[in-house]
Amino acid sequence: QVQLVESGGGLVQAGGSLRLSCAASGRTFSGYAMGWFRQTPGKEREFVAAIIWSDGSTYYADSVKGRFTISRDNDKNTVYLQMNSLKPEDTAVYYCAAGFWPSSLKYYYTDWAYNYWGQGTQVTVSS
Repeated sequence: QVQLVESGGGLVQAGGSLRLSCAASGRTFSGYAMGWFRQTPGKEREFVAAIIWSDGSTYYADSVKGRFTISRDNDKNTVYLQMNSLKPEDTAVYYCAAGFWPSSLKYYYTDWAYNYWGQGTQVTVSS
């Protein structure tokens, strides 16, 4: 079993920055991928970014490419999402997810590729 705990959300003005953290615990992390998704009321959860744990490859949704950066700290079993140049449309609950299936490598952009999810952290960007 894996527990994921997100932190770092909050209220920020447009153009500002936030850094989200996702700490994994419960077992030695040897997962295939970790991802960030976000969701707003009435909408489906959408992919934001993913990182492949073994080689550090990163992937981004077009809407955040160039503004967000996903990274990992292997020693701390922690994944970060640095969010710069935030826009009001980035407002959402952000979820961290961990994928332990081989298919997580290929389908990192889909929520069904992930076994475990955090509780979510609210990010609000004011205009």
